[in-house]
Amino acid sequence: MSASQGQPLRIGIVAGEISGDTLGAGLIRELKSRFPDAEFIGICGPQMQAEGGVSLFPLERLSVMGLVEVLGRLRELFGIRDELVRRFTEAKVDLFVGIDAPDFNLRLSALLRPLGIATVQYVSPSVWAWRQGRVEGIRACIDLVLCLLPFEKQFYDAHKVLAAFVGHPLADALPLENDTAAARAQLGLEAAGEYIALLPGSRGGEVNRIGPDLFAAARLIRERRPQARFIIPAINAARRADIERLLAEAALEAEIFDSRLGAGVGRQVMAAADAVVLASGTATLEAMLLKKPMVVAYRLHWLTFLIIRFMVKSRFVSLPNLLAGEELVPELLQQAASPAAIARETLRWLEDATYRAARLRHFQGLHEALRQDANVKAADAIAALLRTRTAPA
Repeated sequence: MSASQGQPLRIGIVAGEISGDTLGAGLIRELKSRFPDAEFIGICGPQMQAEGGVSLFPLERLSVMGLVEVLGRLRELFGIRDELVRRFTEAKVDLFVGIDAPDFNLRLSALLRPLGIATVQYVSPSVWAWRQGRVEGIRACIDLVLCLLPFEKQFYDAHKVLAAFVGHPLADALPLENDTAAARAQLGLEAAGEYIALLPGSRGGEVNRIGPDLFAAARLIRERRPQARFIIPAINAARRADIERLLAEAALEAEIFDSRLGAGVGRQVMAAADAVVLASGTATLEAMLLKKPMVVAYRLHWLTFLIIRFMVKSRFVSLPNLLAGEELVPELLQQAASPAAIARETLRWLEDATYRAARLRHFQGLHEALRQDANVKAADAIAALLRTRTAPA
């Protein structure tokens, strides 16, 4: 209950992509265990809606990536932001939680906080890696940052921003030992086959930029290992159509598994694989937690890459390398993401047992460090924030 009004706690919540939907669902569930009458409205994916979240706009409307790509969508995004401010104000929300999507959610928080609405950013933007001056803006518009990674809290502590390290829900959800045989049985794959998962991304732009390189690399791998079979997840019908078109152009045979298997189709496919080739993003963390050899390959719009290359302070882009502070997995970006390089690094994982074993041991240690019961810790931190705001002066 809202201590000030005696009304049910009302929480505005906005997720910007599928990974945020997963985080939001767990958070809603835990907050409801503490505030049974709490109401959640905003932008929610299917998992959040299943937990009771009411979505005012489709989550996909925020799923845009890159500095250049977003320009064509600015008018629509501003309209969504302004309508959310209106609806949150009308609903008298007590708290706003922005899940990832920092370019959108931080601007929304900047409008909501002056209205007396508590603001939480769940998933830190990569402010520690590039554009570190943004921390001043975060301090001005955010009451609490919920950090998935330990070094993020250290950064915020140094800049006097209230933050809590909660760990990662995926580290809690996934067992320390992955059952590859069970994953293959669920997908109807042969238990003894050799499978390589190809994950070109969840957005149309990503798939069309990196997909041709991944599929050309797959053909090179098959020349060396004719027994190799390729499995690909597609999160929706549009991505399946993109993938089928690119596979036909590459003359590559592969088995596609789509969202009829559920929101976690990408994870299921990775769990069944011997190795994974994927675009950078949350999927790299999933692959690490599943203890899967991986090659990260990614291409941004050339102008986006040109802009950010001068602003990034971090040596790495993939989460396994960022967490370890060293290169555990190969990162092939832009022109380095050639079919030959992707094939070479994938084959190294498959054929060099010493290389593979040493890195997978690191994956195990990182998994253990991230197992913090994140949903519980995130909800506890939010409850503590609400208590400080309702406590008598």
